[in-house]
Amino acid sequence: MERYDYLRLKGVVGDFTFGYERYHNQRFYTSRQWKQVRDHVISRDFGNDLGADGYEIRGEQITVHHMNPMSPDDIIHGDESILDPEYLISTTHKTHNAIHYGDASLLTKVLIERRPGDTKLW
Repeated sequence: MERYDYLRLKGVVGDFTFGYERYHNQRFYTSRQWKQVRDHVISRDFGNDLGADGYEIRGEQITVHHMNPMSPDDIIHGDESILDPEYLISTTHKTHNAIHYGDASLLTKVLIERRPGDTKLW
């Protein structure tokens, strides 16, 4: 499977997420439980973008993405899935925005392996 095959880039800028209830997710993201799970996910993914070998995240902060969107009710009612590493993955900020905003141009391009003679014109 290619690195981005599973992504369905259908996000829309300005889609409702938390709106006036944003204080819920801000409190969640500063909690000890979240920080522990976040560290575990980054370690599990070896600090790679989308957990893919060869896509180390260097020189920038790693964002841990909820693959299942989280709602204020999930936080309020303590839904266990929001802390389940099975539904979390390490990403770069650009990859995270590509997922949320549906913009494939933000994704890292796969490098083409060079081979001897591939620069010959004919």
